Amino acid sequence: MQKKKKLKIIITAAGSLFLLALAGSLAVFAPRTDSGTQESDDPVLSYSVPETLPDSPAPPAPNPYTDLSVPTYLTKIGDLYFLVDCYHNQIIYHDNLTDPLTDWLVLTDEIDKGHTIAGDGTAYLADDTENNRILVFERQGDVFVHTQTFPNIGDRPHYIVYDEPTDTFYAWSSMSGEMYLFRREENGSRMYLSEIRRIEQLDGVYVRSFTIMDDGIWFVSGNASILCADLDTFEIKETYPVPDTMAGMIQLTKIQDYYYLTISTDITGNQDYATIVRTRSLSGLTAGEYEDIYETFIGGGTPYYITAIDGAYYLTEHRLPGHSVWRFRVENNELTDVETIY
Repeated sequence: MQKKKKLKIIITAAGSLFLLALAGSLAVFAPRTDSGTQESDDPVLSYSVPETLPDSPAPPAPNPYTDLSVPTYLTKIGDLYFLVDCYHNQIIYHDNLTDPLTDWLVLTDEIDKGHTIAGDGTAYLADDTENNRILVFERQGDVFVHTQTFPNIGDRPHYIVYDEPTDTFYAWSSMSGEMYLFRREENGSRMYLSEIRRIEQLDGVYVRSFTIMDDGIWFVSGNASILCADLDTFEIKETYPVPDTMAGMIQLTKIQDYYYLTISTDITGNQDYATIVRTRSLSGLTAGEYEDIYETFIGGGTPYYITAIDGAYYLTEHRLPGHSVWRFRVENNELTDVETIY
């Protein structure tokens, strides 16, 4: 069967448009600009930039909450930890994981149900899920300043990763099958949208995350399968079906010899099936070749994203009070030192 061709749109610095036939992806290239708003008929390519940054930005506010409400993502960028407190509509940060939550500072409370944040040490990008935006921050001392806003980013942008080998931020629209690629201007701090790539099979399917491994990008999709695409073209290379009980997958993570899957619901949306499983081979999932490891933590909640920080792994979780963020290690494929930190 002949593949459908898509349009590749290249926008030159002079503003001219060129349309090229490209199989497998849709790319939108935006010109680099120093400041101001990009000029384009496409609302996706318009973004706001302040004329000047404040010389003395206001000090950050302390976190007003003693608990977390559906935390989704913990990461470390440079010397700071960042925690997305999804249902409190904020991202908080701190320099350690032992102080109480009220010692953390608020990076932003301008988001509505945001899920993740990523940074390269100069620019920090956060998804503003329910507002369909990407917010960009820059650090000035211990303060973060909101410097850019990219509106009209798909349908519920849900997951952002900075990929150092390609020097690119990948931001996923969780309901439209679109990936927005952002890059930073050379020798500058401003971000620009370089491409939009699309996977038609995932349009209208709730996909909570993706994983970049080797030369591929892996999507855990709500249509009861895991898709592996080429990182450069987004052409689907492999499809791995999963049982209906695992259809509501959240994230795929490779740790040593196992693939770990956090799962929110079954194919009907029932959270009673929330769990964590691991397998040595994704092709064996439908045959039951996996083990459920959620009892290693506590079970009964909804595990979310796993991140690797300084030799340990961190799991966010909700539906269980007092078990919001876990830390664990893996030695010789065995989970060790499992503990809650918040």
